[in-house]
Amino acid sequence: MDANLVQVQLLEQSAAVGPQLHRMLRDRIIRGHIAPGARISETEIANAYAVSRQPVREAFIKLAEEALVEVRPQRGTFVSLISVSAVMTARFIREAVEADVVRRVAERADATAMALLDDRMAQQRALGPTATGEEFMRLDEDFHRALAEIAGEAAVADHLEELKIHMNRVRHISARQLSRERLIDQHSDVVEAIRSHDPARADAAMRLHLREIVADLPGIVAAQPEFFAGTPSGTPSAGSVA
Repeated sequence: MDANLVQVQLLEQSAAVGPQLHRMLRDRIIRGHIAPGARISETEIANAYAVSRQPVREAFIKLAEEALVEVRPQRGTFVSLISVSAVMTARFIREAVEADVVRRVAERADATAMALLDDRMAQQRALGPTATGEEFMRLDEDFHRALAEIAGEAAVADHLEELKIHMNRVRHISARQLSRERLIDQHSDVVEAIRSHDPARADAAMRLHLREIVADLPGIVAAQPEFFAGTPSGTPSAGSVA
């Protein structure tokens, strides 16, 4: 295992070690800090954190349940490749849910809600050219979570977060490559539809935004095929809004 894959963060002494290691490794895999296909070692992680192998093994089991790592007998544990089919399934479900969310927001948004959305947009536009993809991803997540909260469905954001693990792995790759301006403009279209109290327009704007990954995925896979399992064939047109 590459020494760079072990990045030690302080563990909380009052909390169980296994769940902490799981969260840290999960986050690093989703953000692409540990690349798909990389081998990870129980022993090296245990040594890096000065813990026994048992909590590391517990963390690996949880990661395997989330399809983030794969145990290969006699070979070791490897970070799973990104499943194209899992990405597309998560995108399909997310579109259905978030389109309903913005319809409700467009129906009920008041001055307080609009002030919150305008603040989220101002933060996105304030990002400088040196801002990282991860900084934009955080603001993107804040924007979508704000919509769920305004709709009175804050728990929806939590459920979607668990569902779109593999989609987020792609989004972290694409955030380093794609035009933030285009994505910010799409967010703005959603906000303006909400401001106009136009549920149908908000629905269409959100669907178009969430289909961005459909158009981008073939290029992302072609650029780094070693990171993916499956091919993005048979996907709907990004420009086709239901």
